[in-house]
Amino acid sequence: MNAGHGLLVLMGSGETSPTMVTLHRELVAHVGGDADAVILETPYGFQVNRDDISTRAREYFRRSVGLTTVVAPDTHTDGRSGDAPGDGDADRLRDLVRRADWVFSGPGSPSYALNRWRTLRLGEILRERVARGYGVTVMASAAACTVGFAALPVYEVYKAGHTPAWLTGLDLLGALGLPVAVIPHYDNAEGGTHDTRFCYLGEPRLHGLEHELPDESAVLGIDEHTAVILDLGTSSVRVWGRGVMTVRRRGSSTLVPGGTTLPLERLRRLVTGAEPAAVPLPHRLADDAADTAPDAAATGSGDAATLQEAVAAAELRFDSAQEARDAATMAGAVVELESVIAAWSADMEEDQGGEWARTVLHGMIRRLAQAAGRGLSEPEHTLGRILVPLLGLRTRLRSDGAYDLADEVREALAAGGVQLYDTAEGSAWRWEGKSGDQQTDSRSEA
Repeated sequence: MNAGHGLLVLMGSGETSPTMVTLHRELVAHVGGDADAVILETPYGFQVNRDDISTRAREYFRRSVGLTTVVAPDTHTDGRSGDAPGDGDADRLRDLVRRADWVFSGPGSPSYALNRWRTLRLGEILRERVARGYGVTVMASAAACTVGFAALPVYEVYKAGHTPAWLTGLDLLGALGLPVAVIPHYDNAEGGTHDTRFCYLGEPRLHGLEHELPDESAVLGIDEHTAVILDLGTSSVRVWGRGVMTVRRRGSSTLVPGGTTLPLERLRRLVTGAEPAAVPLPHRLADDAADTAPDAAATGSGDAATLQEAVAAAELRFDSAQEARDAATMAGAVVELESVIAAWSADMEEDQGGEWARTVLHGMIRRLAQAAGRGLSEPEHTLGRILVPLLGLRTRLRSDGAYDLADEVREALAAGGVQLYDTAEGSAWRWEGKSGDQQTDSRSEA
């Protein structure tokens, strides 16, 4: 490892999305591009598609960050998911994680991860990495839930209806003097008409749970597409990204915006209640004499939009182009959205809008096809209605011997892109467009 001190990085969401590419590059630069890098698949190790998730994660880090990774699997050597490995296998796995310059773990089930990491004694290794300030350890989404002394069983509460209750967490932050329960996805708004903030808990359930925490502890909330970077060498804390870090004690919250850097000691005081909560925390927090106003590089605000924002922007562009009858821009919006979906395809959190984005894309394609269909049928439906009486008039002129007038009708139509052909059965017309445009349709009239 090139760097002399370690980092513990907690991400609220978007860990393998375009919004986090800049931060990941910074973290890789901290340890060097040739770092030993390990992905812990444990939180999603019970899922039948775990291999696909791991493959997409590896490709994301390779393509977007330039980092070659290996996967520390949650399987026995015979491939049976969830089985306890033999002593030799477990020792090799622990040694792999202990020596890695960079360790990453992301979405899935916090309760499953906690159970497996205790079985494998990997929690001890992760705590050791933090305690000795070694390497870069990135815990995101479900994995971030596990790092406090208390952890939230998200799947059981939100998806299975279990009574909310804290689990015993890994307490990686205990070595830093931070008695917290970490809640990612803190500002989640997927529920629309129902409250899915606080990692799908909602306010009533969080209100009940926080009263079960010890007095000198707090909830540490991390918004989506936001990261908290704890520098284990300088004892500082930096909030990076689009949202905020929230320190919540008994319903009172201190909001720490993206771009803020503060001493670890001050975060300890906020967590334990030694410093009163304030909303919001000013940007000039880290050093009263220093200007710490956030910029795009520090906050990540210059990074890609979220998937939801990008989809909304593409759909708005498409709607405006359709209203303006601008086919090229309509097609461009479809291509743009397809590129956005491709860029987000590596995102390990498959339920974070991918299906919705594809539904919007399919709707735009259908609307474009309908517009194209109307355009392709225009010569028949529009010109045909006009030409029927004109060809009838021209037929009568020729019958009356008024060939000069009949020829003027032919020349007028030719100037507009319609060529007439006289046959024994009557007149045929063909739309050839203007200035040599491609022929598109034809019709005959008796």
